[in-house]
Amino acid sequence: MENKPLRSILFSCFILVVLVITLAAGMVIGYNGNWLLQKVNLPFLPATVSTTASSQSAELDKLFSPFWETWRYVHQNYVDQPVNDVNLMRGAIRGMLDSLGDPHTGYMDPDEYKQAEAPLEGGYEGIGAYVDVTGKFLTIISPMPGSPAEKAGLKSGDQVIAVDKEDMTGIAGELVLKKILGPAGTQVTLTIQRDGTDEPFDVAITRSKIDIPSVEGKMLDDNIAYIQLSTFGEKTDDEFRSILQPLLDKKPAGLILDLRYNSGGYLITAVDIISEFIPADKIALYEQSGKGDLRAYKTNGKGIATEIPLVVLVNEGSASASEITAGAVQDYKRGKLIGVTTYGKGSVQNWIPLSNDQGAVRITIARWLTPEKHQINKIGLKPDMVVELTEEDINNKHDSQLEAAVKLLLDK
Repeated sequence: MENKPLRSILFSCFILVVLVITLAAGMVIGYNGNWLLQKVNLPFLPATVSTTASSQSAELDKLFSPFWETWRYVHQNYVDQPVNDVNLMRGAIRGMLDSLGDPHTGYMDPDEYKQAEAPLEGGYEGIGAYVDVTGKFLTIISPMPGSPAEKAGLKSGDQVIAVDKEDMTGIAGELVLKKILGPAGTQVTLTIQRDGTDEPFDVAITRSKIDIPSVEGKMLDDNIAYIQLSTFGEKTDDEFRSILQPLLDKKPAGLILDLRYNSGGYLITAVDIISEFIPADKIALYEQSGKGDLRAYKTNGKGIATEIPLVVLVNEGSASASEITAGAVQDYKRGKLIGVTTYGKGSVQNWIPLSNDQGAVRITIARWLTPEKHQINKIGLKPDMVVELTEEDINNKHDSQLEAAVKLLLDK
């Protein structure tokens, strides 16, 4: 596994493939649901720091002596023997990373890691919802269009307080997620707490295989082009270009880019999408290290839509890579943002596979900033035109945000 690339990610929700697990950093049900991934080479990690580090080795032996002492006590005294050494090891890693107090840094066991990568590859099995596992209860960020979760009526902000009648109070979000996951055709019952509802209620959902293209596009009435981007995956840039070019060939009066409920993906994909709209050699984003050093990512000069009037739709489920894209459009005044304030995921994570297929660790390694060096973590991007979807809009399937985008382009 040493040669497998790191995945640097900007996520904040997960797809509940729950998805198969994301919520889009931070799982698919969603591991920190909003992602921005960057591929880099995994460095070789030596067994010891150096041949001259014997004093450091002695210090580490002393530091970890309570750990091994506890390990021995458990094996000698715990009532239910034999204990599971793999679970002890994984629990130790999870606890170590949790102690950092960063909701976007943590451990993924082999199943979680496999499921977290699934949405970027285009398919998985589950209920089809983006979720946030970092709160008191696992929370639905949004159901995926056409998914079992959407058909069952799940909504943004719904909290899962029980799974198959088992109380989830005090249970880590990742573990709740694993209970929700399962093969297509099987059923799971979620007990939901929803704002504005007096009592929790049960929702029975039949899991299914979720196949989702990352890009969909069409021509709207009044000669307006529309592209919906659901994730920033490995093939998204090629899919995007294959849909964008035929739409441009129709000479549209304007283009709407829909990033609502897009929780993130690969950093380089975000740069590629930005490059379609922003001219060559412009700053797409900055990556800021813990020491304050800035690394600039620039547009690639291959854009084919740098002149067309543009509107970007965003909402509370737009995170990480989506916010990077929207932030560049806003900073360069390339187009207008319409919707509501975005999620606010402004950090970058590396996903580092562990040896012997023992899962992966995700570690926050940097913050990202917009081209104008705005920091949006826990703040989000405020649209140029705030348009909220009301409960009445949702019930009547009336997209007032899309309607506002069309009107703005026609007015221009």
